[in-house]
Amino acid sequence: MAERATFGDLLHSRGVSRRAFLKFCSTTASLMALPAGTATAMAEALSAARRPSVIWLSFQECTGCTEALTRSHAPTLESLLFNFISLDYHHTLQAASGDAAEHAREEAQHANSGEYLVLVDGSIPLLEYCSTVAGISNKAMLVAACEHAAAVINIGTCAAYGGIPVAKPNPTKAVAVGDIIKDKPIINVPGCPPMPLAITGVIAQYLTLGKLPQLDHLGRPVAFFGENIHDRCYRRPFYDRGQFAETFDDEGARKGWCLYKLGCKAPVAYNACAHIKWNNGVSFPIQSGHGCIGCSEPGFWDMGGVYQSVATGKFGDGAKLGAAATAGAALGAGAAILARRRKAALHGEDSAEH
Repeated sequence: MAERATFGDLLHSRGVSRRAFLKFCSTTASLMALPAGTATAMAEALSAARRPSVIWLSFQECTGCTEALTRSHAPTLESLLFNFISLDYHHTLQAASGDAAEHAREEAQHANSGEYLVLVDGSIPLLEYCSTVAGISNKAMLVAACEHAAAVINIGTCAAYGGIPVAKPNPTKAVAVGDIIKDKPIINVPGCPPMPLAITGVIAQYLTLGKLPQLDHLGRPVAFFGENIHDRCYRRPFYDRGQFAETFDDEGARKGWCLYKLGCKAPVAYNACAHIKWNNGVSFPIQSGHGCIGCSEPGFWDMGGVYQSVATGKFGDGAKLGAAATAGAALGAGAAILARRRKAALHGEDSAEH
């Protein structure tokens, strides 16, 4: 495998100015909450860095993670993702197929031993016959690809926590990547699908500083998953005042009132949707009129119905809590539920509310 050009050489050949590149580094450093002055150091480090080989493995998934990434709008940060990595293997995006595709993966593993990154989307079935690639079970391919990898980045909730495939009754005995790979640095970038900016920021920091960003107790980068969606949501004032939409077409919905009673899981979800948003910063689900489904959280599909409030069903009497919310008590109830869930997740226990 020929020696790859540096990232700086590649940008120059594509007509990217140093000013534009510095702007990219400044924005990335800001998003990752890195110290002042990091942008210049990042620019110098990335300019001299050789593009790392990336092996992207897709297992039990819907291709939504790849779809999200390819919906980037140049010249946004995510549009540079494919410029500063060497994507040597990806089922959906690679031109090669059959034996040639699998040969590319094997060559990338051997030629870049100890230096390449493994990106995974999709859960792994322990019933190995449920999903194979080129006659190789997902589990076997994952173990082989990660053996000499520098780090593993889980793209999407399926790879990070099992996602929809692990939901009850889990017919394929699906597990997350971290349930199999125990001896490599792992970072989770969950979401169904995840935000492209989070993926870009993680890789940029890894190339610049040679280490993964600060992670929370669920292995997620704090810069993107350190804040509750509910706390950053523009509908939060309506929640605090007890003003809720009761249906998707009532007066409250038309006035932009809180969607909590319609199943919004924002009070128990951590992600950057509310302030980074999607489609080049245009919108996010709650702004578009649909409640958050909590897709960045473990076990989100078993958290309750998409249109069922976390305050109903197993969580208690919905009518009574609704009345309490109107009086302003729902904020405390939501915080208590969130605290119990995060404590259970931290200790690897099943929350009584699940």
